[in-house]
Amino acid sequence: MKNLFLINFLFIIIISCQEKPSEKILKEKKKEFVWEGANIYFLLTDRFNNGDTTNDVNFERTKTPGKLRGFEGGDLKGITQKIKEGYFTKLGINAIWMTPIVEQIHDATDEGTGITYAYHGYWAKDWTAIDPNFGTKEDLKELVETAHKNGIRVLLDAVINHTGPVTEKDPVWPSDWVRTSPKCEYNNYENTTSCTLVENLPDIKTDSNENVALPPQLVAKWKAEGRYEQELKELDAFFERTGLPRAPRFYIMKWLTDYITEFGIDGYRVDTVKHTEEYVWQEFKNECDYAFAEFKKNNPEKVLDENEFYLVGEVYNYVISHGKSFDFGDRKVNYFDKAFNSLINFEIKWNAKQMVAKDVFQKYDSLLNTDLQGYGVLNYMTSHDDGQPFDKERENPFKTATMLLLTPGTSQVYYGDESARSLTIDDTIGDATLRSMMNWEDINNLDDTKKILTHWQKLGQFRANHPAVGAGRHHVISEDNGLTFSRVYNQDQVIIGIDMFESAINIDVSSIFKDGDLLKDTYSNQEVVVKSGKVNFISEFSIVLLEKI
Repeated sequence: MKNLFLINFLFIIIISCQEKPSEKILKEKKKEFVWEGANIYFLLTDRFNNGDTTNDVNFERTKTPGKLRGFEGGDLKGITQKIKEGYFTKLGINAIWMTPIVEQIHDATDEGTGITYAYHGYWAKDWTAIDPNFGTKEDLKELVETAHKNGIRVLLDAVINHTGPVTEKDPVWPSDWVRTSPKCEYNNYENTTSCTLVENLPDIKTDSNENVALPPQLVAKWKAEGRYEQELKELDAFFERTGLPRAPRFYIMKWLTDYITEFGIDGYRVDTVKHTEEYVWQEFKNECDYAFAEFKKNNPEKVLDENEFYLVGEVYNYVISHGKSFDFGDRKVNYFDKAFNSLINFEIKWNAKQMVAKDVFQKYDSLLNTDLQGYGVLNYMTSHDDGQPFDKERENPFKTATMLLLTPGTSQVYYGDESARSLTIDDTIGDATLRSMMNWEDINNLDDTKKILTHWQKLGQFRANHPAVGAGRHHVISEDNGLTFSRVYNQDQVIIGIDMFESAINIDVSSIFKDGDLLKDTYSNQEVVVKSGKVNFISEFSIVLLEKI
């Protein structure tokens, strides 16, 4: 018995000694994540993947809508399903941004574009509830937890500027909450902020500091659902803690930050930023930061890293060339100031059309490290409401990926960019043509689509594995055989070649790597050794992605 005990004791020691180095290796291999170099996937919740057909119709939304102007079935379960399948990981995605999931107006509108339901999520009726067409709170909880387990952050979409349109089933909110006129003219600060974006889109009085009562329709709704007392109790606690007035914007901030404390989301993309006073976003940031700190304190086992809560703003027509300011004509506003980490950049698609890659990369490296030092931009080639995408006819899907994913800054892949989902749908009106269902059949069945997807996956994975690609300093190495350059971020260093026109690759890597270093070109999946400061190999591809093994 004594010998058996000694054997078991030695066995335990041996096993523990074997486990510790592997644990250390796992820690060392954990990828660093920085929002400045993130690869964000933007999807319309209703148009990505239908994971639960039982929730496709709610609130008697049974009118026949215009083409692509009704709910198509996509939901939270569908997104979770694709996370579990590894779709996002293979694409190199490390953050997902989905359109708003709060409960939408129940009826449809017909404003000259055909009968339209709130499938897009921007017509809120009740910020405290998830629209059943998108799923349940349990579905959101599973999505966030599954995403985090796979190293993927989650961004929700925040709307504070307006409610949904008024319909027979969706009455207007009280006049101390919203204004219903005038309609914005967009030629100065005042008529961009204190007005309605379009007809019949009531504008929240975000400039008001007056105490207001809850809208009667919300009171009635919550009482019918049996949660009025609980909602009231939470609101009382919020206003007591903050000392803020019970003004319209602060109610909505409370409701939106609840998604942080309850589910642990990692950030918000904020809608219609320039249509709301800039101090609103500073207030929103304060409440988001508080909520995120509370979540981390209460859920230490769920903390991914030390990154702060991420806020990216949609200041329509903001461009990186303007630095920190947006010009209204009569006034310039800095939305980065104590508010946003990043703004959506409406310029990259034009840069990619009008400039060569070398000049685009150098321009973005320069601006992000001077005028925008400490902040970021979110680059995109395609979006849900931009009728002039980089490649409307999907004729250049490879260039779209190369320019988006290799330009300094944060990248936003619009769902279907990676699979050349058509952006020209017959019989649609307006932006509906940009919002078709994700083309999963093409991905599964068409060889050309698979080749496009493979290109996006290779670039995306390299970007996800190396924060230097998006967040690092850019240095040109050579233009002799295509364009080769390095990107360096802290200890992360890579060398990239694009538009290589010879199969015999000969690159000087001595500025980054040493003789004897073993490198891998992840695009062609080859290992090479640095000799005399160079790497030499044959590749059938025009792109080289070099990392140290």
